[in-house]
Amino acid sequence: MATIGIIRALLNMDFDVCGFKTGPDYIDTAFIRKASKKDAGNLDMYLQGRDGVKRSLYMGMGKYCVIEGAMGYFDGLYNTFENSSYDISRFLGINSILVYTPSGEMFSAIPKIKGMAEFEGSTIKGVILNRVSEKFYCMLKAQIEKYTGLSVLGYIPQIDDIKIESRHLGLVQCAEIDDMEDRIEKIASVIRKNIDMKLLVNLMNDVYGMPYENLEKKNIKTAVALDKAFSFYYRENLKLLSDSCSVEYFSPIRDKSLPKCDFLYIGGGYPEVFRYELSKNKEMLSSIRSYAENGGCIYAECGGFMYLTEQIEDSGMVGIFEGKTMLTNNLQRFGYIDIELRSDCMMGKKGDKLTAHEFHKSISDVKGPMLYSIKKTMGNGTWECGYSYKNVLAGYPHINFLGNMNAFLSMLDYVEHHKRR
Repeated sequence: MATIGIIRALLNMDFDVCGFKTGPDYIDTAFIRKASKKDAGNLDMYLQGRDGVKRSLYMGMGKYCVIEGAMGYFDGLYNTFENSSYDISRFLGINSILVYTPSGEMFSAIPKIKGMAEFEGSTIKGVILNRVSEKFYCMLKAQIEKYTGLSVLGYIPQIDDIKIESRHLGLVQCAEIDDMEDRIEKIASVIRKNIDMKLLVNLMNDVYGMPYENLEKKNIKTAVALDKAFSFYYRENLKLLSDSCSVEYFSPIRDKSLPKCDFLYIGGGYPEVFRYELSKNKEMLSSIRSYAENGGCIYAECGGFMYLTEQIEDSGMVGIFEGKTMLTNNLQRFGYIDIELRSDCMMGKKGDKLTAHEFHKSISDVKGPMLYSIKKTMGNGTWECGYSYKNVLAGYPHINFLGNMNAFLSMLDYVEHHKRR
């Protein structure tokens, strides 16, 4: 909440501000988009590559930029700091503000903060104390500045009535919270009252992204499923698509038929939460099934893949793939993965490698040959996934195309070829 409060506070002060999230998260970027009133992006060196991170930064539409870190400042791949907020900030040369929540401590917080600020390459320049009283803040501010040399910009008190509930894959989506705008304005007001915004802006430094290559505009009409059931998309993927194709968005819940298109992209989301609404829309289910049977090109990720199976729990779905999807109590796959293609497909040639991410609490009993040979990044786990039917490719992995441009271009070439046929 600190990040979206700061972004909205800057916006209310007439700063041209945009926002990003480090790591592969989709849900938080939606809150950042709501706060900034602009599209929000991800910065992830593993999924996007180093140049891809710079290109993603370049996509940000604002003179000022606020980036929300993921997990702890140094928490990265496996048990390393690689791809952490620390790693990304030092690579891009971005000054950092540590939002620190004391836990049963007073002066003990100071050596922890000092250690983080003085770790080799750290870009921490200031501190905001989170979930503390004004009295606690006043007691600790002078001591932090005395022993660490960092600026303490202010504090955020505990605010119970802006709390966002969680569900099995993280926070409840921004679009599902009716009074989200009021909550953002409330935290922004608290931020402006208790944090030195002038000092925060002064601690910002100039950073530069990297323009990405101009993509060839293809005569491809792309339909993208987007509603409360399917909202997990990387802004970078949608930007690449809009730069290379014409894009139309539709709702599998509300709309009765698929838009006329050459390519259908169904991303992740919460189809399991909204399975009854999806199942009731028989016209859309039939429209997508007919599109696939007639040779239409479809790419689906995670929730999109689940939607294309016969059922999610007790609810009928599209049924392109024979098999059911069942929810589980525990995470089945979580984290970064490396994919090797086992045969030629929409994403490339046999042996091509991609980086991706999985995060789901479901299993599907779809039968048939699998196209992805998967290895857990910095781990020992291996498994297979990725299913095809005619011109449909679907599986659990999420792919950021900014770091997998060969796969993206292969996908467009595949669609263009089959469109001509």
